Amino acid sequence: MEEMLSAFLRFLLNERGYSSNTIAAYRNDLEQLLSFVRQRDLVAEWGQVGRALMEKYVRELREREYASSTVARKVASLKSFFHYLHQERHIRFDPTAEMGSPRVAKRVPRCLDASQVELLQASAPNDGAPKSLRDRALITLLYATGLRASEMVALSVQDADLDRGEVQCVNRDYQTRFLPLTAEARESLLLYLDHGRPHLVKDSGETALFLNHRGAQLTRQGLWMIIKARAKDAGLPADVTPHTLRHSFAVHKLAQGSQINKVQQLLGHASISTTHVYSRLAAEPDESE
Repeated sequence: MEEMLSAFLRFLLNERGYSSNTIAAYRNDLEQLLSFVRQRDLVAEWGQVGRALMEKYVRELREREYASSTVARKVASLKSFFHYLHQERHIRFDPTAEMGSPRVAKRVPRCLDASQVELLQASAPNDGAPKSLRDRALITLLYATGLRASEMVALSVQDADLDRGEVQCVNRDYQTRFLPLTAEARESLLLYLDHGRPHLVKDSGETALFLNHRGAQLTRQGLWMIIKARAKDAGLPADVTPHTLRHSFAVHKLAQGSQINKVQQLLGHASISTTHVYSRLAAEPDESE
């Protein structure tokens, strides 16, 4: 049974081009499913799994008090897996074919108001230290472009065109978008590139734009820790993350009158319905005014 699970993960990697993080999530979900199935003595291969057993598995997930979004993701993983097995003719029928997907309550995105964004940007000391310049550039660029954390850490020095005032981003679907920089973002990037990055880089061949203290490419976890630390210094809520700045970018753009299809393009959303989540927040008055 492990062989088919491994074959499916290779399929996602090689044929679908899924990221390593997505593959890891599928692996975790399906290994949990495998553990559940193996507890049933009569099940020795995937073809013996029926719909009743899958429905029991989903009930157990709910009883373990997972968040509805987590249950929905795990169900989506097993449905994709059994669909693959059926398509490849490893099993005669798909036990999940008629299973519905759990409803997920839409969460309102957490965003900052303009004054909170300023506090977060100011949390990086104006002392000229390389890490301070890096952190200010990170925060300012996240807010100015709405980049995802994974897109931010994947930027290379060549992706930042300060003469044109834009950054180039290649998303997880290998689509390229060009994002305009605000004057503040351009200035903070220029200061970082001139006076911050040269003191962080250890290998002249390193091309990553944002570096950690070892001179290597900053990771998503590293970015997350920087934003959390700066938010704490600024006295902001503990749940501020890099994605909070992406949400804030979207809401503020819409509130300033940007067309929703333009914001969709800037965010790299495949569907405009995803961008519509921000519309209601953009229409609400800013209590800080």
